Amino acid sequence: MADGSAYAARPIVGVGAVIFDGDRVLLVKRGHEPLKGGWSLPGGRVELGETLEAAVVREVLEETGLDVAVGPVVEVLDRVRRASDGSVEHHFVIIDYVCEARGGQLAHASDADDVRWVPIAELTAYHITEKAHEVIAKAQIVSAATRSTPAGPTRR
Repeated sequence: MADGSAYAARPIVGVGAVIFDGDRVLLVKRGHEPLKGGWSLPGGRVELGETLEAAVVREVLEETGLDVAVGPVVEVLDRVRRASDGSVEHHFVIIDYVCEARGGQLAHASDADDVRWVPIAELTAYHITEKAHEVIAKAQIVSAATRSTPAGPTRR
């Protein structure tokens, strides 16, 4: 603790979802720290006893109102935020997944101030982090590869 406020005691595991709709990706405007007021991918903390996939489904539903099918892992990353004295304020280990919307009604909820489908060509206007740009680009490749992989042998 640098100034009497609580800082991270250990890393927190989080999950994120990259959800595409054609040439658009789903972004949420964060309602809480870290990144309060900023745009990012939907996601959040994994709860004790919860699987990673269950956490993705829950977080996306809570933040966006959408039900998703969880696909492959896109990226595993650290997000460390330090105070001016160098102490760690937040340390998240985040596992991002490609997901597919399966239903629900798009609407932001308690953890988000807004949610919207954003054309990938317009991402810079939303000031997302450089790492989020990288994850989205990588997810496009993973998503395309997943869609082009045959489900199994065809029968004639």
